[in-house]
Amino acid sequence: MTLHEHITTVEREQKTLVVYAADPDTDLAEQFETKNVAVQYKRLRSVGGDEFLVVRDDGEFKGTIGLQALTEFLTPPITVPWSDEGESSLFRDLLSVLDRTLFTSFDKRQMLATSREIEDRAWRVGDGELHVGFQSPSAFRAQEPVYDRLADETNLDIHIYGSGEWRSFEMQDVTFHGDETDEIGKTWFLVYDGGGDPLQKCALLAEEHDPDQFYGFWTYDPKTVDELLSYLHESYG
Repeated sequence: MTLHEHITTVEREQKTLVVYAADPDTDLAEQFETKNVAVQYKRLRSVGGDEFLVVRDDGEFKGTIGLQALTEFLTPPITVPWSDEGESSLFRDLLSVLDRTLFTSFDKRQMLATSREIEDRAWRVGDGELHVGFQSPSAFRAQEPVYDRLADETNLDIHIYGSGEWRSFEMQDVTFHGDETDEIGKTWFLVYDGGGDPLQKCALLAEEHDPDQFYGFWTYDPKTVDELLSYLHESYG
């Protein structure tokens, strides 16, 4: 499957968030809803400050998390991979229970926060392959210091993709793929093979449909990650 075909596959999946709270927050639901996520409220006056949500995938229970995590999801923290702040992030917790959830209106902040979660896993394991699509060399420029350190202080085999000329970048242990295809030019992705640990495999894949608005999904499913890695190897070397 192409990168786009992976997104359309996830589009067919349905998730439901059931929020248990004293009073419904309709604004929060409107901000969070995506094409294949339904947000439902169940009034629970006795819950007090411990409001929570339950995630269901085609009716099957997937997990539960405090409502504060949903708020953090809308304005997530941005930390470098080696920061200890990410260890307690509610944003990270929410990503884990919303595996393979399609989003239709992620902005750059949300995309960067999700990317940092994957980079952080790669940093902490310190081994394996990390494939990252930045769309263009100019988009990569701001993240160059992060990848300099990832390359210098780990054993990661890092591959960077984008549509354009990469000759101005000289980074040891980093392979640049300057493919001119439309797919690479409009797709933001990170795919990490887990460094030998299937539990650490993860990926983010999104297309830019409007300026700074992204459409796609993230996943911790090893099979999906392996399929994405195989496609990148076969298509771009």
